[in-house]
Amino acid sequence: MAKLKNLTVQVVIAIITGILVGHFFPAFGTELKILADVFIKLIKMVIAPIVFFTIVIGIAGMGDVKKVGRIGGKALLYFEVVTTFALAIGILVVNIVKPGEGINPDGATADVSSFAKQAEATEQGFIPFIVNIIPDNIISAMAKGELLPILFFAVLFGISLAAMGKSAKPVIDLFDKLCHGFFGIVNMIMKVSPIAAFGAMSYTIGKFGLGSLISLGKLMSSVYLTMFFFIILVLGGIAKFYGFNIFKFIKYMKDEIFLVLGTSSSESALPRLMERLINYGCSKSVVGLVVPTGYSFNLDGTSIYLSMAALFIAQAFGIDLSLWEQLTLLGILMVTSKGAAGVTGSGFVTLAATLAAFPMIPVEGMALLLGVDRFMSEARAITNLIGNGVATVVVAKMENEFQASSLHEVSGHISKTNIS
Repeated sequence: MAKLKNLTVQVVIAIITGILVGHFFPAFGTELKILADVFIKLIKMVIAPIVFFTIVIGIAGMGDVKKVGRIGGKALLYFEVVTTFALAIGILVVNIVKPGEGINPDGATADVSSFAKQAEATEQGFIPFIVNIIPDNIISAMAKGELLPILFFAVLFGISLAAMGKSAKPVIDLFDKLCHGFFGIVNMIMKVSPIAAFGAMSYTIGKFGLGSLISLGKLMSSVYLTMFFFIILVLGGIAKFYGFNIFKFIKYMKDEIFLVLGTSSSESALPRLMERLINYGCSKSVVGLVVPTGYSFNLDGTSIYLSMAALFIAQAFGIDLSLWEQLTLLGILMVTSKGAAGVTGSGFVTLAATLAAFPMIPVEGMALLLGVDRFMSEARAITNLIGNGVATVVVAKMENEFQASSLHEVSGHISKTNIS
């Protein structure tokens, strides 16, 4: 009975039940889409405040911009290069594998038509894209859920708070508490994810048939393999260049990785990750700056997931995106992926934010992913954790703030280190 309380077990049961209901009672299964629609609306409800607070806290948390500018600049440059590379890899793989093409889009024609009209009404091109990022009114942008203007304002506000120094601390502390409050809402929403997964799978099978399972399986296996090779080849290559072994590093971080695997949240391992990295040889100042910032700006696993999931939905609905449109999507993902946080469900939240800013791909298509999102969240959370660990070691070595410790080579024991 204890296992039934585990959310992953509940989702597995919900998926299997949804498959059976959708297959044997397709008409009824199709009607259960309402369960997934309600869940998506609940997620969209908290997108704007979560993105705003996480971006502001991530930038303002750097403190004195002049004092930490060098370390912060190198960290942000590293984050941008590696996460953009992760996004590009995801887009490349999904274009090659084409996991979404196996789903019959005919049943969703009516649903897509409104989004097609919306896309036609939206100004296309680089200049309109840049101009529309700047909000006419930030309160209006918040009310309408216009994510890119919110992100733009959040970056400016975060820089402003960082420049204020210690006097901004009460505001940052308040925002941090508010952010935790909103993530508390996300945690509550995630508790009903099995019901949503049941409704989504019933709808998917009832509407598109059992053949859609092959496409979902292809997507999930593609995501796992892409993240595996990203860790071994890309992060491994970076680690080798800076003089440490990715396999030994992963072995050293095994306790944190299993913690993340169990919770599907890289944030659950944040305090232990900081302590581990200090004992590994990174200075406290680098760890204190790079790790928290990386949790908003360096989410490699989430970046891979976002690019692959977005194009999967486009393929499922028969939307053929041109090279320019895919590059535009990549540009949007470069921004929205920086607003994701390391908690369970954040990748799904950020995907909704991305699709809201890119109307050519229907947000409703996220219902196709609900059944398997829980399992992909574990892969992206682990990739995020390892990516942030590697980034911190790299920045510490760049700044000559790394002192090799034999502790991680001798044992997995963590000493009582003060990281405050």
